[in-house]
Amino acid sequence: MNEDVICAISTPPGMGAIAIVRLSGEGSIALTDTIFKSPSGKKLTSQPPNTVHFGRIYEDNELIDEVLVTIFHAPHSFTGEESVEISCHGSPYIQQKIVELLLSRGARMAQAGEFTRRAFRSGKFDLSQAEAVADLIASTSQVSHRVAMNQMRGGFARQLNKLREELLQFVSLIELELDFSEEDVEFADRQQLYALTEKIETDIKKLANSFKLGNVIKTGIPVAIIGETNAGKSTLLNVLLNEEKAIVTDIHGTTRDTIEDTINIGGILFRFIDTAGIRQTTDTLENIGIERTFKKIEQASIVLWVVDLTSPEENLRQTAETLIPKLNKKQVILLFNKTDLLSSEESDQKTAIRPHLLPELKAERLFISAKTQQNIDQLRSLLVEMAHIPQIGENDVIVTNLRHYEALKKALEAIRRVKKGLDAEISGEFLSQDIRECMFYLGEITGQITT
Repeated sequence: MNEDVICAISTPPGMGAIAIVRLSGEGSIALTDTIFKSPSGKKLTSQPPNTVHFGRIYEDNELIDEVLVTIFHAPHSFTGEESVEISCHGSPYIQQKIVELLLSRGARMAQAGEFTRRAFRSGKFDLSQAEAVADLIASTSQVSHRVAMNQMRGGFARQLNKLREELLQFVSLIELELDFSEEDVEFADRQQLYALTEKIETDIKKLANSFKLGNVIKTGIPVAIIGETNAGKSTLLNVLLNEEKAIVTDIHGTTRDTIEDTINIGGILFRFIDTAGIRQTTDTLENIGIERTFKKIEQASIVLWVVDLTSPEENLRQTAETLIPKLNKKQVILLFNKTDLLSSEESDQKTAIRPHLLPELKAERLFISAKTQQNIDQLRSLLVEMAHIPQIGENDVIVTNLRHYEALKKALEAIRRVKKGLDAEISGEFLSQDIRECMFYLGEITGQITT
């Protein structure tokens, strides 16, 4: 156990109604007593754990703030150590002053992630759970929150530990055989071991394959907004994000680079990408922007193709010659924009004809006005539907961490070598090595390394 007392401001930087300064380490409560005075004169060191106390923070005789102090005794705290949380007013000056006082009394500033690291070292949770704390803090949607919460509660770790325990039973029997190699005995049933490797291969593969979904949940579903210049792409981006993110003008080619931002729609995080308008141009910078548009189409899960209803149909057909080959296997929504600029007669005519254009393109079709936000709610509903995010229950395990994914891939390679080894009837010594390697990579995820 690290005996240093560490401290840090636990609430976001800046001004607010309240802020929390946290301490952890043996002697945290006694150290807080040196700057804290309660109205009754009681000492925090004589108070029971998990209690809250009102008082004042002083520097010499100068009052700094009135605060609430919560004390925790080891091991019943987040870090598993003796801990203190000081709830003060959210003035940046007050926060900094309290930290300075604590440092002057012998505490030191906590390093990034040190409170969570101490919790891991104290056995409060494993490495995958510790990493889930950061994911929980960064969660921006209901789905990402649910995935992080499940991992932090140990769902992922329990599944990995079960796999390791099953492998450990067999590798122990195989290694026992090696001790009696001269007697030619077999303790580990090879058929049972083969059945187990198939089951574990399936379980690991399922976890590894979930990373594609997990990465989307964590970073947002990429949605590319494409179309001709001046079709209303940037206006649509601003409407979807509820802020003026992109510059909007009547000048063709205003957007020359990609603009990205995320927003939560229906509990799902979407990452919208406004791209440069597509047209024939001799402008070098604009052509670079158009090339980037094509790259973003490749990366996107959903493509919003914005069409200007006021432009000639021929323009759409020319753009389609360039775009349709790049939209193969993409989910596309064809958005006929600027309905607000059409007369009733024009609107009726184009509403009847335009949906039947480009029959070779498999796409949803919707008439909108980005300017007046006509049918934008329908577009949001369509995006949620096309996201295809499955219902994630409390016990579902979704891999969102790249380190976990890489370890699972290596574990999968190792267990497949075990299967091949069993088919080839290789010696127990080599089987044991591959089983141990699989266990190693599973244990690496949770911080349990088997030697």
